[in-house]
Amino acid sequence: METEQAILALGALAQPTRLEAFRLLASHEPDGLAAGAIAEALAVPQNTLSSHLAVLARAGLIRSQRRSRSIVYRADLARFQQVALFLIKDCCGGRPDLCAPLLADLQPCCPPASKSTRRKAAASS
Repeated sequence: METEQAILALGALAQPTRLEAFRLLASHEPDGLAAGAIAEALAVPQNTLSSHLAVLARAGLIRSQRRSRSIVYRADLARFQQVALFLIKDCCGGRPDLCAPLLADLQPCCPPASKSTRRKAAASS
């Protein structure tokens, strides 16, 4: 990731409504949310929200798709991962002991299911 791209993404998230909108969309992956639902959840007028969503979209952090009469927005988690990796890459300067606490905190709250768990789930459906 280029520095300018990271700055654009971080700048987009450096505003309370945009940060909350991104977090809300990330929590609704992979289905996303319609613009009206986002506005309602954040208690933001739709025209104001539209501006915020445009900033996030220009930064590549969200994507939109028309579904019937609604526009559904989704967080681009791959792009966010690129931004996060840009920030922490080489954070330890060759000393892994410095990054160990950070890496421990980054462990997902919902680890992927093991292969045997996925096979059992597939067999039961």
